[in-house]
Parts: sequence; structure tokens; C-alpha cells
Amino acid sequence: MEKHSKEFLYELLTTPSPSGYEQPVQRVVRRYMEPYADSIESDLHGNLIVGLNTKASRRVMLCGHCDQIGLMVRHITKEGFIYVGPLGGVDVAVLYGANVTIHAKKGAVSGVLGVKPIHSRTSEERDKQKLDIEKIWIDIGAKDRKEAEGRIEIGDPVTFKLGVTELSPDLLSGPGLDDKVGLFVAMEALRLCAEQKKPLPVALYSVGTVQEEVGRRGAITASYGIDPEVGIAIDVTHASDNPGNDNPRDTTIRLGGGPAINRGPNVNPVVDSMLFAAAKKGRIPHQPLPSPRLLGNDAYYLQVSRAGVAAGSIGVPNRYMHTQVEVCSLKDLENCAKLLAAFVRSITPKTDFRPS
Repeated sequence: MEKHSKEFLYELLTTPSPSGYEQPVQRVVRRYMEPYADSIESDLHGNLIVGLNTKASRRVMLCGHCDQIGLMVRHITKEGFIYVGPLGGVDVAVLYGANVTIHAKKGAVSGVLGVKPIHSRTSEERDKQKLDIEKIWIDIGAKDRKEAEGRIEIGDPVTFKLGVTELSPDLLSGPGLDDKVGLFVAMEALRLCAEQKKPLPVALYSVGTVQEEVGRRGAITASYGIDPEVGIAIDVTHASDNPGNDNPRDTTIRLGGGPAINRGPNVNPVVDSMLFAAAKKGRIPHQPLPSPRLLGNDAYYLQVSRAGVAAGSIGVPNRYMHTQVEVCSLKDLENCAKLLAAFVRSITPKTDFRPS
């Protein structure tokens, strides 16, 4: 991966963007994409829309949601401990003992998620610990409520402590890879298209969508505003190449195996065929991913926007989703961006996305 691309990725991963509070990461995207874009706009919802060749009549939308799961401060005890509610699909099982950051107006506040020590638990509690977010608290080292309220406020968002761990030259780990890697891919695909001398056959809009983790809300408004003919969602998908995969009949998705191309009722058949053809022509590693049900990502709403959109979905293999140690492959990110750029370039005036 090119140095500037990797630096952009790492800045995304170390910038907070809990659902509803995505502005800091959108500023990072805006700054990075300015040299490559013909237009960059934010809508009222907070989506960041980066356009290339925007005067063309046919419009293609690529989107990766920029929000990450998190928590929200909802109560401060008289002793200065903080109780929270979930922002998105938080796995309570991985919260105990985690390092977190409260993103307060006055600045970031470090904290730890408290847990009753094993020494103090009853035998029943040790055997079956109840996974209840109501019993989770954050300790910021405040001596009482007054001190805590001097540093944070009710409603402040919380994330896992952000950072990147390099497990190998190709594999990185950290919180928020879901779906900042998809955001990265959407923007890198546009950058690749912008750097090619051949004129782009369509108007391309790469969008950092907001609030996917709380109902795929940003994709609804962004797709309505852009009104694309084609829309492709880039999100993470479960990598099954680890001991957590206990169903031998599931399709195996491997880290480093390339983008997972979704197939199923949420995908336009012409888009499906063109994605596989582009991967084959460009010798880009890829993996088929059967999806018999509607997808749980932005493609769900892209497909039914206005009078309908020719929808597709690319999955970035991800281990340990919705934890603070998600794992992805840099090669997969590069190949996802290359595939999408090749797909966009393969559209011609004669391309008809209507199923026949």
C-alpha cells in the first residue's frame, strides 16, 4: 500500500466517529480527498459526498459508512462513576475491563469499563456472568459527581480507545475497522479513477455515509439526494478463517482472499456479473459471498431508493467484528479499491443495468 494511502487509513482509524458524531472523521476525509475531487459536499444529515466528473449524466455511488459502534453517557453517580447506553450493536461480552475514551466538548477523557473482580463473585456469577449493559460503568478517576461533571456531560459519546496494532506486515487490528475500511475503499476507488488519464465514463460519487450502525440512515438520505443509477455499498463481512467458525457448511471467507462479492436478491444481476468480470479481467483476487437474505448494510436501502437503484455490495473480510480487536488485511483493502475502480471504468454508454 502506498505511504500516503496507509497514512490516510491510519488517521481514519484513530479519529473518533461514533454514530451521530461523525464530523471529526468526515473532516479527515474532506482534507485527504480535496486534490482528487471535482466537488465535496456535506448534506444536512452529515453524509460527506465526494464527486468526480459530476457533469456526466449517468451517476454511480460508492458508499462506506463512517460511523462506528459506541456508547453514550446517560448517568453520573454521586461517587463519580458513569453509566452508559449503547450506540449501535454493542457486544456487552467484550466491554468488561476495556479501555475507553469519552469524547467530551472540553477534550478526550480516558476511562476504563469497570467489572466486579472474579475474587468477589459468587460461584454462580463465575459460572454464568450476566451480560447486562445496565451493570457496566466507566471509571474516569473522578472523586465525585462534581468532579466528573467538570470533565464530561450527559450525552457525550464514548468509543473504545482508538489505535492500530500491526499483527503482521499485512494484517492490522483495532476498533472501528467496521466500517472505516469501507470508507477508505470508497475514497481510494475514486482516487484511482481520478489519477487515470482516460476520461471517466460516468459521474462517480464516493460517500461517507453516517448512522449505519443505528439503522442505515445515512444511505437513505444520500442515495435520495444523489439519485444514482448504480450504487455499491462497501462494508466489512465476517472472515470465517478462524476457530470461531463452527459451521463447516458456511462459505469460507478468508483474510487476504480479496473482496467478497455479495450475490443474492439485494444485488442487481448485471452489477453482479460486471463485478466478477472486472475482477477476472484485472486478475484481482476475489471471493463469492452468497447472501440469500437482504443485506444488513447500506445496500439494503440503496436498492429501493426512489424508483430503484442497481445495487451491489462488496465485503471486506473482518475477524472479530464489533470488538476492539477487529482484524483486516491491507491487501484486501487495496484489491477492493482496484475492483471498484475497474468496475466503474467498465461501464459504457451501451451498458444496461435493467435485469432481463
